[in-house]
Parts: sequence; structure tokens; C-alpha cells
Amino acid sequence: MPASAPELAHLRFALAMHRAVAGEADTCFSPYSTASALGLAATAARGDTASELTTLLAGADSGLADQADLLRKAAVLEARAGQDEPLLAVANTLWAWEGLPVEPGFAEAIVDWPSGGVSQAPFAEDPEGARTAINRDVADITRELIPELLPPGTVGDDTVACLVNALYLRVGWVHPFAPADTVDADFHTPGGALPVRMMRQTERLGYAEHGGWQLVSLPAVGGVEAVVLLPDRRLADLESTLDEFTLAELLAARRDRLVRLSLPRVSLDVRSPLKAALRALGVRRMFTPGADFGALTDDPRLVISDVLHQAVLRLDESGLEGAAATAAMMRLVSMPVGEPVTVEVNRPFLLLVRHGGSGAVYFLARVVEP
Repeated sequence: MPASAPELAHLRFALAMHRAVAGEADTCFSPYSTASALGLAATAARGDTASELTTLLAGADSGLADQADLLRKAAVLEARAGQDEPLLAVANTLWAWEGLPVEPGFAEAIVDWPSGGVSQAPFAEDPEGARTAINRDVADITRELIPELLPPGTVGDDTVACLVNALYLRVGWVHPFAPADTVDADFHTPGGALPVRMMRQTERLGYAEHGGWQLVSLPAVGGVEAVVLLPDRRLADLESTLDEFTLAELLAARRDRLVRLSLPRVSLDVRSPLKAALRALGVRRMFTPGADFGALTDDPRLVISDVLHQAVLRLDESGLEGAAATAAMMRLVSMPVGEPVTVEVNRPFLLLVRHGGSGAVYFLARVVEP
């Protein structure tokens, strides 16, 4: 099925952010969590501040409401009899200082986001207490995978609010890998061969070839899937050419095929400061004294000072587990069928974890040294 306009916009956003935050080594971030936090910021904003965010999230062919709907659909997993229960927890929270007047309209609008709500934190009186409260809430939602989203020093005496998304996902494979089949094998990194534990199975899986990529999708319970994108040459040579149309064509071209798959276990834990990446992608006004967050508060001094992000992703023989959190820190400033096809994932690759029904991407990772 061809991708919808909102799904194409979400894939465009995911790939643009991936390129903006990626270095040379392993990277991992959550398009879902980032889009949620930035969507909350767009809901709080007006004028150019809002349009820059909406353009990044939705592009020209979608809208913020469409993106919010896509994220809402992906916040509900389908449970099926005979399968392990999938676990997904999502929260979208405005943490606000009690002295910051919050517009009733924003308090009502945030409820439309998955598990959206407003909580108070003593930013002015006890910045460290506010930081501790936010970190504790994120740790609870992410099952302790992200115990300290906000490091010391990120909440100052001029911090008055924080927009936070937190996400936790744990699902088992529909076709688990047999641990007895996992073997030591070489993974060919840019720096040479690296011995890894390589999981193996031969199973009917979604498979496609297009534009220099092999795609293999591993179904998980709850309608989640992990999608491996293996390039036919060096990842560095092909990654920059991957756009939302090629990715959508690959996803649409999948057909069930008997696949003899070798896949390394994955364990990633990556922090990504997003301010520089967002500025490079055209989101600038919200970081300046000219920011307009009038939909959130009538105080014209409010700006976003930083956007912090952390993602954790683990794949093993039984399934996958991931957690992510994004925080937009807000401060007050003065005004200025046939034979099996063999796929050996033994070199750098891209990995998506997505909601099959809506197309929302929970995680997008580059695996260079698993």
C-alpha cells in the first residue's frame, strides 16, 4: 500500500533528523519521541515560531493535526490471543512553574496528545527539585532505562517550564530466534572485522530490494516491526541518498519470502542534544527572544533554551526493548517463494522500529559497531 501524505512527512522528518544528529559511529534516536515533544512546542507556539516547527514535522502536504493523529494511532498496540502482551507506555507532559500563567486553551489541547497533561514543578524555588521530579517521572515511564534525562545544570533559576515526551516499548518477535542458533561471527566495520554474537533464523519474512538496499522486516507482537535496511555498498556512500520516497517504495515493495537471516544483537544507548540539529533544519525562532509561545502563556519572554534527547534500543533473540525521552527546556529571557534469499547483516546497517498500522517510526538507528 502506498504511503499516505502524513506517513511520507513523518519519514521525511525521521530521515532529516537522523542525518542532522548522526556522526560517524552508532546513532539512535526516536522520531516518535522527538516529533511528540516538537509537536507540543508547535501547539504552544504562534506565528513564525509555530510555522517553522510545523514545516519540519509536516512539510507542505500534511499538517500538525495529521501528525498528531499518526502519533496517537501508534500509541495503541493490538493484543492478540496466543501472543505475549506488548507493552507500550507514552507520556506527553508540560512541567510548569506555578508562577507561569498557562492558557486554558493549551491545557485543553495537550490532552489530545497521548497521555497528555500538565504538572507543576518548583523551578524557581528549587531548580534541583524540579530536575529530580522530571527525571523520576521519565525513569518510571521508561522502566529505568533512562534514569537521568536532565543532567545536572540543565535546570536553572530562570527555567520556568519543560515540555517532555517519554516512551517505552517492549515486544516479542512473532518468530523468535533460537538462542542455540546464535554463533560468534565477524561484523565488518569501517575499522575492520569485529567479533559479535550473530542471531540466525530461516523464516518467511517481508523482503524487498530497491535502490541499492535490501530490506528485511521482522514482525513483532502488537503490530510492531523491526525493519533492517542493508546497503549493497558502504553505508556511508548510500545513506545520504536515502529519502522518504525510496524508503516508502521499499516498505511498499515488501513481499513474504523465505529468508535465511543473520542479524547481530543490538544494544544502543545514545544521548543527542538537538538544538544545533534543529537550527540546521530551519527551526530557529523558538530559541530566540523573538519566540512566540502565546498559545501556552501570555508572558512574552518565554523561549526554548535547549532540546535534549536520549534513546535506548536493544534487540535480542526474544524481541526488542526501547526507551526514549525528549525535553524542550523553556526559560524566561529579557526582550531583545523459491530458494531462501540469504541476508547476512554483517556490516553497518540502518534499523527502524515502526508501528505497522500508522507508519510512525519509534526508533531509527545506525549500527556500525553492534
